[in-house]
Amino acid sequence: MPYFFGRREGGRVEIEGADARHLARSLRARPGEQISVVEPEGRLLTVRLRSVEPGLVVGEVEAEAEHRPEPERRITLAVAMLPAPALDLVLSRCTEAGAAAFLLLAADRSVGRSARVDRWGSVCREAAMLAGRLVVPEVRGPLQFAQAWAAASSPLLLDRSGPWRPGLGDSSTLFVGPEGGWSPAELALAGERRASLGPRNLRADTAALVALTLALGGS
Repeated sequence: MPYFFGRREGGRVEIEGADARHLARSLRARPGEQISVVEPEGRLLTVRLRSVEPGLVVGEVEAEAEHRPEPERRITLAVAMLPAPALDLVLSRCTEAGAAAFLLLAADRSVGRSARVDRWGSVCREAAMLAGRLVVPEVRGPLQFAQAWAAASSPLLLDRSGPWRPGLGDSSTLFVGPEGGWSPAELALAGERRASLGPRNLRADTAALVALTLALGGS
């Protein structure tokens, strides 16, 4: 069962909205069962359910412990717009792995074009709950490449023309291109701020997860 976000008042925890519906209908939770609830302050609560309704789930805190799942490094993924299934995969898997935020790019060779802000937010929220994270990564964009690059913190562009796995600071932005690769203009704008994941040609969704995992290291 995934972790949940709830509102705590003393020893009472309330879960509302889509999360309550998910518990009541999809997971078929029942009074007396235990669930895990994450507090943004860094506490993990063991909650015994007292009432379960699609509109409101109520429980009582039975135990709590320190919970520090967030990586030490803050890595933002700037991802070129991809077809919907591939982009959803990037958002969900990289949220689970510890991405701090996402910036979507209208790259020159992007295939996916339509903005689905509500959908992207839901994908990240579900993945954050599954992983027991304290926060849900924000998804911004799509932005033009030049605008995103200029505003990024310590940007690094993933491309096979770059050196092998250079080091990153504690707050960096990794740029992941579309399936068709970066355009000459985008490569020129990035200059020497490039990094390679090796000689193999990877799908964009694979490259995003591999790069994030390497960037976070042991954090």
